[in-house]
Amino acid sequence: MDAGWFMLVAMLLPVAAISGWWAARRGARRAESGGALLHPDYFRGLNFVLNEQPDKAIEVFVKMLEVDSETVETHLALGNLFRRRGEVDRAIRIHQNLIARPSLNRDYRSMALLELGMDYMRSGLLDRAEGLFKELVEIGAHTHAALQQLLVIYQQERDWDNAIHTARRLGSSSGERLDPLIAQFHCEQAGEHLAAGREKEGRDGLRRALNTDPKCVRASLIEAQIAVDTGRTKAAIKAYRRTELQDPDYLPDVIAPLGRCYRELGQLDEFMKYLREIIDRHGGITPLLALTDLIAEREGEAAAIKFISTELRRRPTVRGVNRLIEYAMNKASGEALEDLRAIRELTSSLIEDRPIYRCNRCGFDAKRLHWQCPSCKNWNTVKPVHGVEGE
Repeated sequence: MDAGWFMLVAMLLPVAAISGWWAARRGARRAESGGALLHPDYFRGLNFVLNEQPDKAIEVFVKMLEVDSETVETHLALGNLFRRRGEVDRAIRIHQNLIARPSLNRDYRSMALLELGMDYMRSGLLDRAEGLFKELVEIGAHTHAALQQLLVIYQQERDWDNAIHTARRLGSSSGERLDPLIAQFHCEQAGEHLAAGREKEGRDGLRRALNTDPKCVRASLIEAQIAVDTGRTKAAIKAYRRTELQDPDYLPDVIAPLGRCYRELGQLDEFMKYLREIIDRHGGITPLLALTDLIAEREGEAAAIKFISTELRRRPTVRGVNRLIEYAMNKASGEALEDLRAIRELTSSLIEDRPIYRCNRCGFDAKRLHWQCPSCKNWNTVKPVHGVEGE
């Protein structure tokens, strides 16, 4: 018997025990009436559950709906169990039969509607699920859960207008701060507009994203790329540098394009100054390597080796050691060069195999940045990896 069936039996057996105790307590009065606390079919259904015969158990419990109102919660639990086991058709059958019952009270009906909506979600029938969750919101039953599921549906369907509207309602009803999530939806809309050549609508979407969440790094990066594409290099620099104040964890994604902008304007001195500042404030191997390369370009490799060696003593990283070996190889020969080459192969393999990004919610590893984690579906949780093998 698997864990799911065990949980259901654990729930059903106490009911049977309590019913027996209650029947004994009431004694002769119950005997005279010939009644019982639970219909005999309840125990027949329990027997089918114990013997893992789900279809026969369903038949018994559905039949009992017509004669015993005390087993509604058992039906809800059984349907929920089937859904969690992946037997969605059986769950749907149970919950549909509950809803079809005329005498079912309002609370139980709303619970059955919610469960049926979850069944439809599990089976991919999003339009049917959406209809049920909307009904629950309209009648004010299980509103929070229904809005949460509607939000999932609209994200899957990429219906960003409804996603934004639903997230706002959910935030208002629960007190949750969903501004960062809503800003991501605005960025999704902006991206679709820009891909279709609707630049004005795209810019408007980015502005709404930043108005909703001033710390939205994604909006700043898209804004910067638009500025680069349209030849507004100073505006691009401003947008890229804004990310440090929004979330410095994303600085590694800014360094390379920001360096190209400064180079285009002939302002590498200004860029080197900025790199020194963010290294002091935040550390990170990406700005350190960028500054090392600029020092090598302007002052020579000896100065670059001295600089990176000093920094690596403070904050050692695999990428930093790998770059230091590259510089050392340029000055080595013979056996020393071969030894350095062997070491560099090891450090390079470590760099190539490691993930660049990781979700701080579920631990999903990735080689590229995802604004929504492909694994846990949370937004804005995938960030550059830090530490000896990362930043």
